[in-house]
Amino acid sequence: MARLPHGRVLAAGIAVVLALAGCGAGGEPAGPPGGGKGLEKSTIKVGALPIPDPVSLHLALAKGYFAEEGLTVEPVTITGGAAALPQIESGALDISQTNYVSTFMAVSRGKKIKLVADMYQAAPGAFTIMVPKDSPITTVADLKGRTVLVNNLRNIATLAVATRLRAAGLSETDVRFAEKPFPEMGNAIAAGQADAGWITEPFITANKGLGFRTLADTMTGPTAELPIAGWMATDEWTRKHPRTLAAFQRAIAKAQRLASSDRKEIEAILPTYTKIDARTAAAITLGTYPSRLDAARLKKVADLMLEYKYLTSPIDVQSVIAAPPGG
Repeated sequence: MARLPHGRVLAAGIAVVLALAGCGAGGEPAGPPGGGKGLEKSTIKVGALPIPDPVSLHLALAKGYFAEEGLTVEPVTITGGAAALPQIESGALDISQTNYVSTFMAVSRGKKIKLVADMYQAAPGAFTIMVPKDSPITTVADLKGRTVLVNNLRNIATLAVATRLRAAGLSETDVRFAEKPFPEMGNAIAAGQADAGWITEPFITANKGLGFRTLADTMTGPTAELPIAGWMATDEWTRKHPRTLAAFQRAIAKAQRLASSDRKEIEAILPTYTKIDARTAAAITLGTYPSRLDAARLKKVADLMLEYKYLTSPIDVQSVIAAPPGG
């Protein structure tokens, strides 16, 4: 497999520090903003990755949406949604980013967690399989017997790739999956350690500029518009802090609507909490930012997990969603 010039891969000044786990039916909470009155907890710690997915957290902080609710939010950088689960269980975090595959797997193991708000949904071109431009691999079928890098095994990455393999007449066992953090994938593939990688932004844009090409978009067909990530808390926390939760939900929903309606707002704030520079922020392909959890959409994830044996039995998705006050 041909190598790219040493030191060039991912050297475009955007080495985001991340380990993406895996890179909605309740509506918005009823009632007027609380203004801080009656909140069970006025300061909360919220875990998030330094990537585009949780941009609404930072928009809500910058625009004063949390302050309008009388809520002080302290962002805490996490290494992944699955890794954050012990932190919310211990109380080190009140709310955290999570990916839906990790969430449903945790629920299937008996974990008492709730989804409290939506965050990120797939869009064309935002999650792709990439290879070096001079690779002999030209179709997904050519991946048979090859090594594919993913950021996490048995998570959204391998599930997404598996859907493309099936469409090409292959199965997960026809390839070798290996874990590698997104910032390291390009160099590893260029060095011959693997043949392809499941890559998300901003690394798609980085690798395209440094000699990689897209082999397949993994968010098409059964995974088109697949819900990717949301916000979670423990069931106990949501029951003990209903007004605090409602304040968080209102502020996040407002920020999600802003993110979904004005890309310039996203481009302006990404460089403030990630290592994505302004030029890259303007070029990357983004997913979408739903403002409400919807059980029907999330069921698509659970159904795929059941179909590909990530789950051994169906999950009642509605029961995982924290109902807003008043139902």
